[in-house]
This record gives sequence, structure tokens and C-alpha cells, in this order.
Amino acid sequence: MKRSVLVKKSSGEYEDFQIEKLINSLRRAGANEVIVKDIAHKVYEQLEEGMTTKRIYEAAFKMLKAKSRVSAFKYKLKKALMELGPSGFPFEKLVGKLLAHEGFETKVGVIVQGNCVQHEVDVIAQKGEKHYMIECKYHSDQGRFCNVKIPLYIHSRFLDVEKQWRRKKGHQNKIHKGGLYTNTRFTSDAINYGNCVGLLMTSWDYPKESGLKDRIDQAGLHPLTALTSLTKAEKTKLLDEGIVLCKELHESPNLLDKVGIPNSRHKRILEDSLELCKI
Repeated sequence: MKRSVLVKKSSGEYEDFQIEKLINSLRRAGANEVIVKDIAHKVYEQLEEGMTTKRIYEAAFKMLKAKSRVSAFKYKLKKALMELGPSGFPFEKLVGKLLAHEGFETKVGVIVQGNCVQHEVDVIAQKGEKHYMIECKYHSDQGRFCNVKIPLYIHSRFLDVEKQWRRKKGHQNKIHKGGLYTNTRFTSDAINYGNCVGLLMTSWDYPKESGLKDRIDQAGLHPLTALTSLTKAEKTKLLDEGIVLCKELHESPNLLDKVGIPNSRHKRILEDSLELCKI
């Protein structure tokens, strides 16, 4: 008989454990049904009242890693995005590369003249008549959500930039939009306000089936922080070099030498990065 167990979320709130969420996340990581059912059953048997969702994740990840390394890397995506810190600039680069993969011409970290003042914009993206100003809000704690103050602030900046853009030759008919990307989630007020004023709102799981987790998986653009074959220090060195994707490691193996990773470990790291690049 199914028992009801309260688990503690990263936000500090409690909710009933929903095994369907665990099963769906394991399936999204590409684990086969035998592995999914086995891990779900074992995690369920280990549940204790008040257990944190972090402990549940760690238990599931450990089991999955023992059975399917590549599925474990994909299962780790949310945590991997949290590790793109502390500055947040690697997250901006990831967003820029994701938009570039989707056909946009992108620039990351740009100073843009507005009608009143200059603005430092995280990502400028252009494709055809589309001309977007994207701001990225990075959190290293998944319990922190983007509240309504953030889209309010970004929209006001966008309006100042848009006035200046519309004065440019050939921009009269362009579709100008502001956007907000975050690696965590939005509050309901943030979503409602963003949609009301026409901001492009993207979070870990919003819009449905088109959030970061879906688009990263579909594009094969997984952050290198998902690789367990790299140490934390090695990941930091690569991020400091401006490298954020597993794909970049596979395409330029010399990067491993550049940050001092021994040749004896190159093969495994490159094999793992190649597997994560596959769509």
C-alpha cells in the first residue's frame, strides 16, 4: 500500500513525496524502464519523514551513476546549472550558445545605449526581424526563485533600450523584445507580469516543454559541470577559460591540457563529453 511521506523541499517547504516526479526525471535522463523502476522502488523504500529532496536526489543519482553514467550526467543537469557560478557569467554564455544553436546571431556581455542611459546587457540576440535583449538571472541555490521585482526591472531597462533601437535605420519593422532567463524558477506573479508586458520568460521548466531543461537536452548543449569525470577544481579552471559546454571539450581536446588535466584521464572525459553531445 502506498504510504504518504512528507519531504522537505529546497525552499524549506514540505510536500507529499510524489514518486511520479522521480520516475519522470529518471526517464528524461534516458534511463530504461528496468532501471527507472528499480531505482524508484529502492528510493521509496529508503524514504523517511522529513527527508530533504536533496538527499533523495543524491540517493537516486548514486544508483543511476552505477547503472548508466550518461543517464546520470543528464539527471544531474539541474545541479550542473547551479554549479555555473559564482559570477553567473558562464550561465550567460550558455544562454548565448543555446540561442546561437537555435539560429540567432548572439553577443554576450554588451554595452548598449538606451534613450536615457547606457545598459550592460547579458545577451543580444538577432534572427531575421527578431531583435532581443536578454537578461540572465543566475542562482546557486535552487530554493531561490525569481520574483516579480526582476521582470519589472528588466522591462524598464528594455523600454529605454527599445526607444533607442527604434531610431536606428531599418529597425522600424523589427520585432523588439526583452527577455529573462533563469536557471531556477519564477514566482507566479513574475510569470504573470512578464507575459502581460511581453517579456520572453524562460526558466528551468518554463514554458512547459520549452524550458531550459528541455532545450538543453534537445540541443545536446550540456554544461561541462555535469561531468563527474572532472573534479570541481578542473571545472572551475575550464569555466575561467570561458568554456561552458561538454561539446566544446569534445571539439577542442587541447583544452584539457591547457588546464593541466593528465593525459591518462583525457579519454574518459572526452568519451563522456561526446555522449552528452548526442541528441
